[in-house]
Amino acid sequence: MGKTIVITGAGVGLGRALARRFASEGDTLVLLGRTFSKVQAVAEELGEPHFAVECDVASPDSVRAAFAAIAQRHSTIDVLINNAAVYEPFKVADATDEQIASSVNTNLAGPIYCCRSAIPMMGKGAQIINVTSESVGLPFAMLSLYQSTKTGLERFGEALRAELEESGIRVTTVRAGQMYEIGKEPPAWDQAAAMEFYKGCVANGLDLRARPVSNCENVTGVFRAILDLPADVQLPHVSVAACKP
Repeated sequence: MGKTIVITGAGVGLGRALARRFASEGDTLVLLGRTFSKVQAVAEELGEPHFAVECDVASPDSVRAAFAAIAQRHSTIDVLINNAAVYEPFKVADATDEQIASSVNTNLAGPIYCCRSAIPMMGKGAQIINVTSESVGLPFAMLSLYQSTKTGLERFGEALRAELEESGIRVTTVRAGQMYEIGKEPPAWDQAAAMEFYKGCVANGLDLRARPVSNCENVTGVFRAILDLPADVQLPHVSVAACKP
């Protein structure tokens, strides 16, 4: 029997790749995204019974409304994948209020809001997967907010796993490396900040242009393996890195 899977940030990139794979394998997808047109396009591509729900994970009210909408069609969900995130290089001294709030609320508070709403709809054997970043352990420049929120999400996942152990709900952190999606537009970063970011990473020993990058479609197998684990097995933490083929 297929699973009912909720994916945040499902309109592009890894979220969309996961949705396509799981739908092709018989699961039912609920696609959450801040820009409804993007997740709706994916839902239309996949067809019934898959559907999209507008959701800005940075807003607790938006998350509550989204899961209320989900509950109208599914009383239970089997998997929550917290994939939505904002990724933008900037220096703290130059950061706007919006950049700081967006990073913290989307990357850390957002998954917490989603877990809070999803857990009452989950039963024994359900799974929560939090997607973090290899930047947690690498000297990227100008990513202090991104790195710290992803580090916080990892620690949250560890504590949540212990909290939910008796209920039989498993929690996994997937720390992901660089990946790309064919046809995806590059991020709309400030060009000066982007150049400073790349130069800063090189100065720290990370030449981003020389580092390998994985196709996000090829990363989906890791998530499939997590979802297919036997009931008496869990993977608290998985690291996925790109390599040169």
